[in-house]
Amino acid sequence: MLEGRTGPVTQSVEAIKSLLSLVGRASDPLPSEVTLDNGRLVLILSNKKDCYYVATQKACSCPSATYRHSGPCKHQRKYFAEVAAQTKPTPREPLIQRGGFKPFDEMPGEERAKEAA
Repeated sequence: MLEGRTGPVTQSVEAIKSLLSLVGRASDPLPSEVTLDNGRLVLILSNKKDCYYVATQKACSCPSATYRHSGPCKHQRKYFAEVAAQTKPTPREPLIQRGGFKPFDEMPGEERAKEAA
């Protein structure tokens, strides 16, 4: 589950049903989430109910986390509160100073002035 090339690997419903029967948990109806390893790993049923996303504190196998790379996905923020706390901006620090928002590329003169400072 965790050893994919880019991180956690999405699991089929059949695989999770087998896992649940192995650990002695009911799989009918399908649980919307399965917590394993004392909360360090969470399996989340997709909206289509055709697979389970694997989420840990550092990574998630959902499409948002896979393709956007824009920080923690909604699953990580929901199930791992410490991740959500780390990603909240401080109210006194402007977004532009943290490098999170850049409405335009800096002009060559501005880049040189920044390097000289």
